[in-house]
Amino acid sequence: MIRMSGEWRRDIRPGLTVDIVLKADQRTGKKTRGVVAAILTNSPHHPHGIKVRLTDGQVGRVCAIIARSGDDQGDAVDQTGKKDR
Repeated sequence: MIRMSGEWRRDIRPGLTVDIVLKADQRTGKKTRGVVAAILTNSPHHPHGIKVRLTDGQVGRVCAIIARSGDDQGDAVDQTGKKDR
């Protein structure tokens, strides 16, 4: 698995399972898991994570990519590129 962070737009695609931090949860850092429906950040990079809309309508910044299309593993990769076990 190639290590990726949620900071680069090129790493995010609709259909990916990701963990995001909602605006309301920025103080606590609480993560919400879901499937990307749309990418909302237009720039190629954002230091706090790419902003996405999940299929359930929630909007937040990607903090970990859980699975990519074709991946058998469900290992989370955080902003530093380290696996979250």
